[in-house]
Parts: sequence; C-alpha cells; structure tokens
Amino acid sequence: MYEEPRDPFADDPDHAEALAPFEPELDDDDRADLLEDLHELEMFEKVLQPQGFRGVVVDCADCDEPHYFTWGLLMANLRGLLEANCAQVHEPAFDPDPAHYVTWDYARGFCDCWLKTHGQES
Repeated sequence: MYEEPRDPFADDPDHAEALAPFEPELDDDDRADLLEDLHELEMFEKVLQPQGFRGVVVDCADCDEPHYFTWGLLMANLRGLLEANCAQVHEPAFDPDPAHYVTWDYARGFCDCWLKTHGQES
C-alpha cells in the first residue's frame, strides 16, 4: 500500500488569528456617516431605479478599474458595517452595463434636483 508523505507543517501551531485584519470599532462619527450614506442610498434607489439605474459605479484606486455595485449590495454592506463592523463578502457584478450605473455625486445631484422639483427638501 502506498503511503502519502507526511505534511511538514502538521505540528505547527495555527497562527491564523494573527493574520486576521484589525477592524477598529466604529466611533459615533463613523456610525453617523454610515447612517447618512445608507439614507442617501435608499433615496438614490427610490428616485433612480425607476429611471433604469441599478446602482453606483466607483473607480477603484487600487486596480484602476470601475467597480459596479447594485443598490441592494451597497445597502447590505453598509448595514453589515453598522451591525458587525464588517462588510459582506460578495461577487463582483457580472458583465455590468455601465449605462445602468451612476457615480455617487451624480446620484446625489440628481436626487437633490428631483426633491426640489417634487416639493421636498433633502
């Protein structure tokens, strides 16, 4: 009978906890900012989804690629940060149509204008 070679790391202690990223607790200002972002996202979805927009595009400084996030995914990430101080793991959008996504600033400006024309203030 053939026997597999012994794992050379079998007796090493597990140091995985030392590799885990440090997540500082949210302070009151961070929490207030996240709640404000969540409120804005809810408004963006309410106003922009009927116009055919699915979410927000963010230019990533790390990889120089745009990242497309649906309204629901972003809201779930913000809620995760608020509740557990960590964002959910998620798959990137598959072959997104850039025409269905807007920048955060565009969404904010569009919604501000929409609120003013519909007799509401933000």
